[in-house]
Amino acid sequence: MTVKVVRDQSLPMRHILHVRDHIVSVDGTIEEGGNDAGPSPHDLYDAAISACKALTVVWYARRKGIPVEDVQVTTERDASEERKGVYRLAATLHLTGALTDEQREELLAVSQKCPVHKLMTAVSTEITTQLGQP
Repeated sequence: MTVKVVRDQSLPMRHILHVRDHIVSVDGTIEEGGNDAGPSPHDLYDAAISACKALTVVWYARRKGIPVEDVQVTTERDASEERKGVYRLAATLHLTGALTDEQREELLAVSQKCPVHKLMTAVSTEITTQLGQP
């Protein structure tokens, strides 16, 4: 899969992110000199873990016949020590439905095994950057 980001010259920092057939506006905050016309890259990183946990829980619950009605994930960012090499995300899983305590714990455990959680915590990511033609 290829992800493409193209500058939107109508605003100082906004870019348009193309993922498969989806388009997302990405921008810096007002404090960063942007117009806050979309999530920042940090926001997208944090959103990825929330979305992955929610989707993984729904997929697993359906597969196992667990009667979850709704899943919401809120993730709080603590970037206060990011420059020291520590970036903290605290995700809270909100589940509704006629669930037993055991099912709730099972879904919590499953959420901690979502693919993005694994990528962020257990996989070494190698990134290369090169110059392309204009």
